[in-house]
Amino acid sequence: MKIIAIGRNYAEHAKELNNPVPTAPVIFMKPETALLKDNKPFYHPEFSEDVHHEIELVLKISKEGKHISEKFASGYYEEIGLGIDFTARDIQSRHKEKGLPWELAKAFDGSAPISNFVPKLKFESVYELDLRLDINGETRQQGNTRDLLFSFERIIAFVSQYITLKKGDLIFTGTPAGVSKVKIGDRLEGYLQDEKMLDFYVK
Repeated sequence: MKIIAIGRNYAEHAKELNNPVPTAPVIFMKPETALLKDNKPFYHPEFSEDVHHEIELVLKISKEGKHISEKFASGYYEEIGLGIDFTARDIQSRHKEKGLPWELAKAFDGSAPISNFVPKLKFESVYELDLRLDINGETRQQGNTRDLLFSFERIIAFVSQYITLKKGDLIFTGTPAGVSKVKIGDRLEGYLQDEKMLDFYVK
């Protein structure tokens, strides 16, 4: 099982970090050890003083595929969920300045909390889904999948040209604007269409 994540897939998020809006999907990966399940607490790493939350819709790949055509890509996932891509922004900024990879900022243990998954057929359209993150009862991030720069089908097709997708792989599809620093004691609650999917604390 692997975690593939898409950066800068909402224009407003790219702009808030002064990043260019991409013309092709920006890909990075996290190891399985980044997963944090069952609303277990996120332990703030000592190596960063600026860990940011990034709420994202997550696709669960349902069958193996490579060189997948975009027109068939919707058949490669059946379930969706919510995840948070925790990012050590201070480390990421230093690495960007030096042209280094992002892994230390993105792939650390516990950096990918995920919810349970639900059938995509539960929803009328996967491109009219609200996602929201509240911290200590205050909404910090709010977005809708209609604003994705790259569709789920485009992402699956693009990734599969380079990396074989296997059943159980997870694709984090990008975060809307509003990312900010988390601190010890924060309670994070993630919602998909007003259904609470995530609820955990930072320790």
